[in-house]
Amino acid sequence: MTHQLLFLGSLGSQEIIIIALVILLLFGGKKIPELMRGLGKGVSQFKKGMNDIEQEINAEPEKKEVPRP
Repeated sequence: MTHQLLFLGSLGSQEIIIIALVILLLFGGKKIPELMRGLGKGVSQFKKGMNDIEQEINAEPEKKEVPRP
């Protein structure tokens, strides 16, 4: 099972060029920048969401008030 995944680490420059050419043929030259732009927006939205969650978690202890009798 692990032997099947080992080939991913042995990609050479020729294999990377062939993969890039196949992607270029599949999506076309005009679609690739659009795909990368969408990917970048997705990553930035994910990071923003993670930061918002982190700030919310850090702010929770400050919001809790001790009830007074």
